[in-house]
Amino acid sequence: MDLELSDDQRELQTTVRAVLERECPPSVVRAVIEEGTGTDALWARMVELDWPALTVPEADGGIGLGFVELAVLAEELGRALAPGPLMATAGQFVPALVAAGTAEQRRRFLGPVATEGLVGTVAVAEASGSWDGADITTAAVRDSAGWVLRGEKHFVFDGVRADEMVVAARIGPTTGDDGIGLFVVPRSAVRAEPMEDLDATRQYATVFLDDVRIDDDRVLGEPGAAGPVLRRAMDEAAAALSVEMVGTCQAIFDIVHSYVGEREQFGVKIGSFQAVKHKLANMFVALESARATAYFAALTIAEDDDRRRLAVATAKASVGDCQRLMAQEGIQCLGGIGYTWEHDMHMYVKRVKTAAVMFGSGAVHRARVAEMIGLGSTPVPSP
Repeated sequence: MDLELSDDQRELQTTVRAVLERECPPSVVRAVIEEGTGTDALWARMVELDWPALTVPEADGGIGLGFVELAVLAEELGRALAPGPLMATAGQFVPALVAAGTAEQRRRFLGPVATEGLVGTVAVAEASGSWDGADITTAAVRDSAGWVLRGEKHFVFDGVRADEMVVAARIGPTTGDDGIGLFVVPRSAVRAEPMEDLDATRQYATVFLDDVRIDDDRVLGEPGAAGPVLRRAMDEAAAALSVEMVGTCQAIFDIVHSYVGEREQFGVKIGSFQAVKHKLANMFVALESARATAYFAALTIAEDDDRRRLAVATAKASVGDCQRLMAQEGIQCLGGIGYTWEHDMHMYVKRVKTAAVMFGSGAVHRARVAEMIGLGSTPVPSP
């Protein structure tokens, strides 16, 4: 398992960073937050550059690269606080279709992702905020014409904007991972309402499924047996989000590092103070630890390693710890200006704080790690 990026992957990283520095500077992000500016132009540019097609199989019209390349892209998106539906589409919708869709379904739904900019997402969590399939109560009922879905989905990434969404629902009186079905639902069939959220750079939605009718050709895999596939897709979504959070934490570190090298107090740079040096050293160690675990998780997914589920849980827990330290020290090291709306720091802090609880908080994943390494049936904390 090679833990170093290849030359091609580094070239991808350099190219993506250059594009985002030009197309998505902090002023663009601030306009989205303060003025509600749309992200259509940025999304169109991403589609033009084939970013949504990155991990779509070549047979379905995509580039066919692996999960490490997606991780490289995700880190740069997090570093730039890039708004728009790329993470929902490439980090959630595409993995679900690749894992569970038939060849015809992949061509039908992933082809437009790769060539036309179709926006996709995944709707799993409900009112509890858990992305565990065992907590799903949304019902899927079979009738003579197909399937009928009833329920609500919460915290859906870009749920208002998505053209298609993979919805997880329970079939029959089952419990746990048994009886889970995955259905590709068009936006026109649901009622989606935007959520008020701490992070205004990303749009979340509550999706209402009011007797939504779905044909059999929109069912992914065998109805009622999709629990393992859903778990796999959620692992990939959590891993992609973890790497994105690393990118945002890197941006926080860069802002602080630059500031303490310029700000003077008592006639000297505050970065020369031992207390400030210790803060930056702790931040750097936490950042590199989070990056290592996040990319290891990406590698286990790319190589279909048996350790992938443990690696993803470890990564999400590690990045959760990192963001907590980064947010606290990032604001404190900036002094009074760090608390102001005019400074960009709050945009980065809000992004990582929101992402930290998506697809399971650090506490949830730490409990999963404990259970997987044999520390007994550790109760999973509430989200």
